[in-house]
Order: sequence, then C-alpha cells, then structure tokens
Amino acid sequence: MLVPVIAEHVPDLRRILRTPEVGLRWGAVDASPEWPFDDPSTVCFAVLVDGEVRGMVQYGEAEDPMYRHASVDIFLDPAVHGRGIGRDAVRTMARYLVHERGHHRLVIDPAADNHAAIRCYESVGFRPVGLMRRYERDADGRGWHDGLLMDLLAEDLAT
Repeated sequence: MLVPVIAEHVPDLRRILRTPEVGLRWGAVDASPEWPFDDPSTVCFAVLVDGEVRGMVQYGEAEDPMYRHASVDIFLDPAVHGRGIGRDAVRTMARYLVHERGHHRLVIDPAADNHAAIRCYESVGFRPVGLMRRYERDADGRGWHDGLLMDLLAEDLAT
C-alpha cells in the first residue's frame, strides 16, 4: 500500500536508508533534518506492508508541455526484498502517474549494476533506453558509477 509520507514515517525511512544495501544505492540523502520534505519538486509515498513502513517511492514531474513526463525512484527495506513488493509499488505508482496525472512517459534510472532493480522495472514495462556513463556518485562520494536510463510509455504499462 502506498500512502503519502508523514512525519511518523520518517524514523523508519531513515533506518531503512542506513541499511548497507540501501545506503549503497542511495547514500546519505537523509542528511537534511527536513528530509524527505525538503524538496518541493518531489512527491513521496511510504510503502506499507502489513501496516509497517517498508520503503518509499517518489516521483517528480517535468511540466514543460514539450517534454512533459515523470521520473520515479524507490527504495525498500532489505527485509522485504525479493517478495514482489517493489514491483507492486512501481506498478501502482506508474498507473497513478499515467491514469491520474496524465503522463504518457515515465523514466527511472537504476545503477547499471543493480540487476534486481532492473528486472523489477522491466516486469512493470520499463525498457532500457541507454547507458549513462559515470552518471552518479558512489555512496561514499569518491567515485562514479554508470546508470541505466529506462522509460515506460503509457501503452507499455504491464497490468
């Protein structure tokens, strides 16, 4: 279940971000005391499983009519990895962005070596667009890693 993030969710979300598996991909994004409410261009939803916070999915929108689309990001507690929860959360967010927000195209940009995430996104209908070399800083801030740009067109959305 996806619900808008509220202050009560933040301690669990911060705990999840500090797990080695999630920290490897997300780094210290929660360093701001206002996180995740510090970026007005991003809309955040908590991923709830049996009433417990197990992750977060967020989106941002490009509003220029010539390039209108939405971008999606997600992280999940490693305790629930491999159970289809990420796929369900991404699919739910994609349906919302296509059917309710009117987007014809969505993008997501996992690390190129994050094969589990890539499989998850492909199962929803995302397709690889291209490799973005040295796209993102490593979690330790010292190096760079490649990202895979993926997109989903409304007609590709797997039901």
